[in-house]
Parts: sequence; structure tokens; C-alpha cells
Amino acid sequence: MAKSKKSIFFCQNCGHEENKWLGQCPVCREWNTFVEEKITASGNPKSVLASVKEVEILSLNDVETEHEERIYTKIGELDRVLGGGIVPGSLILVGGDPGIGKSTLLLQVCRELGGNQRKILYISGEESLRQIKLRAKRMGEFSETVFLLSETNLEKIQGVLESRRPEIVIIDSIQTMYSEAVGSAPGSVSQVRESTNVFMQLAKGLGISIFIVGHVTKEGTVAGPRVLEHMVDTVLYFEGDRHASYRILRAVKNRFGSTNEIGVFEMRQDGLKEVENPSEYMLEGRPENASGSVVACSMEGTRPILIEIQALVCPTNFGMPRRTAAGTDYNRVNLLMAVLEKRIGFPLSNHDAYVNIAGGIKMNEPAVDLGIVLAIVSSYKNRPLDEKTIVFGEVGLSGEVRAVNMPEQRVAEAKKLGFTTCILPEASVKMVKSIKGIRVIGVKSVNEAIQLL
Repeated sequence: MAKSKKSIFFCQNCGHEENKWLGQCPVCREWNTFVEEKITASGNPKSVLASVKEVEILSLNDVETEHEERIYTKIGELDRVLGGGIVPGSLILVGGDPGIGKSTLLLQVCRELGGNQRKILYISGEESLRQIKLRAKRMGEFSETVFLLSETNLEKIQGVLESRRPEIVIIDSIQTMYSEAVGSAPGSVSQVRESTNVFMQLAKGLGISIFIVGHVTKEGTVAGPRVLEHMVDTVLYFEGDRHASYRILRAVKNRFGSTNEIGVFEMRQDGLKEVENPSEYMLEGRPENASGSVVACSMEGTRPILIEIQALVCPTNFGMPRRTAAGTDYNRVNLLMAVLEKRIGFPLSNHDAYVNIAGGIKMNEPAVDLGIVLAIVSSYKNRPLDEKTIVFGEVGLSGEVRAVNMPEQRVAEAKKLGFTTCILPEASVKMVKSIKGIRVIGVKSVNEAIQLL
């Protein structure tokens, strides 16, 4: 069958395709993101029909499964996020802002796994071998089983992987890879999709665990088509301000583990260091007897993390009050302020409100609702909450305080860090009665919690 060429227009933001150019993408609503790419279609239907007869199907009960040990990286926070280590033959996408520490973390993975005599190949399309060596010297000694390759041609990389058969492969980054069979520039939608598809087939067919580094857009998502995240087994995102010392590694997709776990790291001169107690790290430098400061507890997977919620409420100088939320959902803050005004009677419509979760961490769990409410009221009344008190609970539109999951772990974490009082939903009190040494106060409504200020 003769080959035919045609043009397809792809959205560079979300990967949506159209037969003609459009000014605005109908899916992601972004402007001027469509680019033209040549698509070459070829195929032989008769050969496909002939190969169908050779396909073998099996009953689900006839499929044999072997117990495969996960590969432990010796980086506890990374193993936690991955669900207990690297699954052989998995394809893992690591995204994050420039300079956040993606390449540093993966180079540390090479160092730790190389110490176990595992064959590792680090493929870089952005840095030369000398640049990688200079960065690696800051981390210490590397094993003889860690190999480097500076290449962007997909066909050459495929040949190297099939001949050398490494156990772990790092691709830095997917946007620099290109295939000669695709007639578009590296980083385009077609190139990213084709490159990811090839690496997926290599990972599954050869049993190689492949890490792919992906650039992110201004919205914080991995650049390229959305299908990229659907093709891989695990998607990890680095969060945090690159100018600050902390880093948070979060799994937004994981076929082999939980998507709620996070890993906390601190950037140092010699690389990323694990933060084993994030609660203590987040509360460091907390002011004493300051109004508008409340400690709340959020669950990230199975790990309770204590965070400081700060609020500043003051009369507005404009016709419309200003509201700002950093580290939490802006709309959620507006909703909670509306509850305070409607159910409690606080005149907050003529006050500016600024809510911040200290440390730059982002928390959207409903359990921090009560902490946000008490921080706003504490600042409004200029009345500080006891510094040894922790709060958590979900707030409803009627002003009620609803129960949250895993209250025992939250209270136990607070006790471990020296807190003496815990304000929590009344429905959760009976679940934490077995924990001694901390005073537990159950509240049914926001009004009851405010009375404790």
C-alpha cells in the first residue's frame, strides 16, 4: 500500500488534534498553541489479518505470576512514594520546575543502586558527560556499574538498550529525544508521544526500569500531550520553591502503590537529604503567642504532617476586600469565611484576609478547614491560641465540624511532638480515647471551637 502524507494540527499544551488550525484549543482553552505536523500513514491490512491468526489468548487463571522483589533505592522517602521500591519493568515519569532537583535525585538513585552492583545507564540529552561528572563529584563516589551516554537519537538509544540490557535507565529528558521516523522537531507532541511509546515497549519487553524526566508547563503539568501520563506506570511531581531548601515529591499516579504518599527532602550542597520528620521541620521557627497562628494536622497517605496555618485579617481600604491564599485552595478559604459570616455573624465582608501555610507546602485536605477557621478568627479577634494546641476537622456549610479519617495517627503525632491539647470533631473523640497524655476536646460546630479561643 502506498504511503500517504497529511497534515495534522496538534495543541502543544494538551495534545488535542484537529484537521485545521484553530486560534483557541477547544479542550484546554489556550490560545495560539496549535502547530502543524506531517503525519505519514502506511500499513498493509492483509499482513495484519494474517498475524491475527497467530495471536494466542489465555484464560486469566492460566496466567502464571512470579513473586518479583522490588528494587530498593536506599532512599527511604523515594521508596515510600513508589510504594516500596522500583518495580522491575516499570516506566516512571518525574516532573517538576527547572532547578527543583529532578536530575539530582535520579543521580543519587544511580549512586545508591550502583553500590549494589546493579547495571545503570544514565542517558542525557541536555548535558555533556563532563557536566554530569562535575555534578556527580559533589555527591561522592560512584560505582563502576554506572554508565553514561549523551545521545538524543531514539533509534541509537534503542539499539544500546537492546544490546547492553541495563537494569535501570534514566532518560534526561524526554523532550530532547527524537526519532528520525517522525518528521517534526524534538519536544513536539508527536516526538514526545513516539519516544514514550518506544521506551514503554522496551521497559515491558526487556524488563528494564526506566525513569523519564519531563519538563513542566507554566501550569505545573508535564509538557507534552496528556496521553504521556496515561502511558507511564507512575507519575512523580517535585513541588516546592526552588529558592527554598525543602522539596516535596508527590505521586499523582502509581499503578503499584498509593497516590497519597509524599516524600520530603532538603536540598544541600551534596544533594538531596531525606527529612524523616516533616512535622518538626515544618513547625521550625513558629512564633510564640502570636494571633492568627494555628497548628493543624493533615494526612498524606499514611503519614500525619503537622503544619502551621497563618492568617492575617484587617479592615480593607478598598471597596472590594482582598483575599489571598498561599498553600491552600483560594475558593475553600472564601467558602470558610462565608460560613463565619453567615453562621457566626462575623462582619468579614469589609476585611482583607491573607491565609498562608508556612513553609510553602500545599495542603488541600478537608481536615485543615478547622485550622483555617480558627486562624482567621484568632487574627480577627487578635487573640492567640495556646501554642501547645493542635486542631483538625472538616467544616460544613452549616457550620458543623465533621469527622475525618485516621484521627488516632494525628493525635499520636501531636503527642510525640509535645502538644498537650487537641481540638477535633466530637465524632472522632471515641476513636482516640486510648491515647493517654494529651487532652482531647471534641466540638460539634465551629461556634464551639471559637469559644475555646
